[in-house]
Amino acid sequence: MKNTLAFAPICDLNDANQDAVQHVTLPFLDYGKRTSFAGRIRTCVTMEDTKLMQEALFGTPGEGGIIVIDGGGSMRTALLGDIQAARLYANGWAGIVINGPVRDIEALRDIDICIKALGVSPVRSAKRGIGALDVPVAFGNVLFDSGKCIYGDPDGVLVSDTPLFATPPG
Repeated sequence: MKNTLAFAPICDLNDANQDAVQHVTLPFLDYGKRTSFAGRIRTCVTMEDTKLMQEALFGTPGEGGIIVIDGGGSMRTALLGDIQAARLYANGWAGIVINGPVRDIEALRDIDICIKALGVSPVRSAKRGIGALDVPVAFGNVLFDSGKCIYGDPDGVLVSDTPLFATPPG
């Protein structure tokens, strides 16, 4: 599904669409070169394992979409490193939101993609294929579902069922 969503600052989108958005209440940090995105969601749920998402998502055309990974908030193993982030960028993904940590943060800063995650772990994930794709996942008081609209910048992350538009200030 091609990304046709226009980006606007999160604060403006929230103010103009309060009844149509969900605000993610987790304290994400930015790790990629970009700090903002707008796109359609593809979901993945896993626990300390990246094989499924690497095989099914990282090598497929992203068309400006955003991958949302529910890693259960576990901080034991990273769910994204520099090699995987470079693959996402090369395949046209605009960003990734991770309920868990990343690694290789010095290298991630140079990859032109938005990466939002809870923190850092130097430990590599398992490769057993645990998880599921395109299933509803919930974290940060938000239900994420593949195909929904997601917007992010340094002020936070918003999710909506339909595209959002910001009205001019004043």
